[in-house]
Amino acid sequence: MANRAFYVTTPIYYVNDVPHLGTAYTTIVADALRRFEALRGRETFMLTGTDEHGLKIEREAISRGQSPKAFVDDISARFREAWQKLSIQPTQFIRTTDPEHERLVQELWKRVAANGDLYLGSYEDWYCVGCEGFKTEKELTQPANECPLHPGKPVEKVKEDTYFFRLEKYGPKLLAYYNDHPGFIQPESRRNEVVSFVSSGLKDLSVSRTSFTWGIPVPGDPKHVMYVWFDALANYWTALGGDGTPNEKKFWRDGQVIHLVGKDILRFHAIYWPAFLLSAGLPLPETIYAHGFLTIDGQKMGKSLRNAVDPVRLAETQELGGADGLRYQLLRAVAFGQDGDFDHAALIERYNADLGKNLGNLLSRTLGLAAKVPAEHWQTSADQAGALEDDLEKGTLEAIVSATRDWETFAPQRALEATFALCSQANVYIDRTAPWAAIKREDFARVVTILSRVFDVLETVSALLWPALPNKSNELRVQLGLAPLDGKGGWPDKATHRAWPRLPQGPALFPTIDKDGEKALLERLVPKPVPLPALAPTEAQTPPTTSISYDDFARVDLKVGVVKSAEKVPKKDKLLKLAVDLGEAEPRVIIAGLALTFAPESLVGRRVIVVANLAPRDFGKGLVSHGMLLATGPSEKLVLATAPDDAEPGDDEAAGAQAAASGPHVRRIGLHDGPRRRRRVRWVRDRRRRARVVDERRELHLRGLPCRDREVLRAGLLRRTGVAEIVLSRIDRQRHVPRDLAEFDAVEL
Repeated sequence: MANRAFYVTTPIYYVNDVPHLGTAYTTIVADALRRFEALRGRETFMLTGTDEHGLKIEREAISRGQSPKAFVDDISARFREAWQKLSIQPTQFIRTTDPEHERLVQELWKRVAANGDLYLGSYEDWYCVGCEGFKTEKELTQPANECPLHPGKPVEKVKEDTYFFRLEKYGPKLLAYYNDHPGFIQPESRRNEVVSFVSSGLKDLSVSRTSFTWGIPVPGDPKHVMYVWFDALANYWTALGGDGTPNEKKFWRDGQVIHLVGKDILRFHAIYWPAFLLSAGLPLPETIYAHGFLTIDGQKMGKSLRNAVDPVRLAETQELGGADGLRYQLLRAVAFGQDGDFDHAALIERYNADLGKNLGNLLSRTLGLAAKVPAEHWQTSADQAGALEDDLEKGTLEAIVSATRDWETFAPQRALEATFALCSQANVYIDRTAPWAAIKREDFARVVTILSRVFDVLETVSALLWPALPNKSNELRVQLGLAPLDGKGGWPDKATHRAWPRLPQGPALFPTIDKDGEKALLERLVPKPVPLPALAPTEAQTPPTTSISYDDFARVDLKVGVVKSAEKVPKKDKLLKLAVDLGEAEPRVIIAGLALTFAPESLVGRRVIVVANLAPRDFGKGLVSHGMLLATGPSEKLVLATAPDDAEPGDDEAAGAQAAASGPHVRRIGLHDGPRRRRRVRWVRDRRRRARVVDERRELHLRGLPCRDREVLRAGLLRRTGVAEIVLSRIDRQRHVPRDLAEFDAVEL
């Protein structure tokens, strides 16, 4: 591994918007990994850049009154400038409008075509402009027919002539490759998602468009432009110069190739890209690592919430350590691969605790004590090492081993944790050895031994931190009288011992922030949502309400139903047609979106909870639904609200308001959640056993419902050890659009 070249890539970022904290996060991780490998003596190559073709770009440019080329030139330059300010040093910044990239993508297309994997046809399906990708009906959110990643922007029905790539042909080959290379997709949870998707069957992929022109022309058929993902994914290979070039051989064929991507684009990278490479006869990358999403102060990041964080502004905040302070927070606070939250208050807290009071204090106190030792005792005193020094050396070696392993396995947060654990150990070592007492009794040989060992630790820490904090690490080394690191070796493999000279006291490496300073920083840095202007009500317009009364909720008639039959609805991936006995003269027909979770035969005989007084809904083609089943969870993992086996069809035991009035078996329990004291009310009816009240936070998380920083109306009905529960909370005042309760749409399950 040490002799192989190291090639790490970020996604090339779509230029429909300026850099934000999410794009900065991926790029900082890639830069830190490259720096780590460079310190180990490996030849490295880091690639990032901008994705500049596609329908979304064309539309955005037109909306701004610019040509697509002028628009992408401007936004791409902002990305390049931002990365410089974040101390990110890619080997190459690629643009998909680069002539050399366009030429090599066309060569890749020809190789795929020569393998017989492209054919001309026509295509009709839903297209998400935000994703620049086609969506099947089961991937869309109903009833608005929206992509779940781009709410508020309905997908478009697209029908046009297109070239297809024979993706279906590569399904078995991909599954075999995943099986033979278990580390190809990481982390494991993401690998399982991809394997499950491919196992369900792939369809041939549309890889050209004729409805717009801003793209790379298809060789030999210029009325077609390449599908933006065929164009964009190829950048990882085209950036190295194409087949047979020295860089292509060194980094792509013989090197360790790592793609870092967000989890929302994993499918493109883990399915489409390896299939294209297999078709073209090219090697596959070694690892595709998908990380999670970032929220901002507990809220989803987005334009609609006006809470986007400008990473450049944070990097220019010198009170927080400049670019290194931001880099440290992103690398230390978020477990790479998982979702994470960027909290401004936590940024300041971690800066003070780790950088200021731990590392900064360690350097400052050691230099301060060193200044009290006469110069003639440095580099001449005999070493007086003992058990405490042995423990510190052991801790240093353990930190080096842990940090090396964690950087190698894409766990920067753990590598930094091990590094700062060593700083803490060094601070404890100073406390236990009490050099100030030795100074007082003029035992300068002992003082030099103690402080020299701490300087040894600081030298090691400066190298362990350099991938994450390159500027501050080199500032630390300057105060230690050491040469700055430049990425050409320098990673420690053991504890070092130097004969240190007396070092002068330098400026504070990380000045701590007091309460007043923290308050001022938060006021300056935390995005302030801009309230949308309120619309004045008119006679024809009723002002939207922000809550519903218990009496309104009580009008919802919930009954027990027994499923008598179930069948799939033709040409509808999600829908099942059910006949449900509610104790009425005839079973009711209910159309339910359960098909992605339940086989029709598995529902027959199930006792379910039905909204019995819901107005009929016409699905077209003679399909009319006369009720709604209660369930919760994502479409692929729904959990049905069910009733006990002895419940009779038509029983209203599960109805929330009716249960509240059903006598001594029902208890009303008021709970409060957190400092905002958001009230939730639960009605619990217990059959055969005493009602059990579980921890509300855990219960809501189990059902995928938010329990923090949101006030969204949630109603759910569970069967848990014989207990039927309903949880009701207030409406989210910012996002929820109230609907007619008679249609039951106001109650989100």
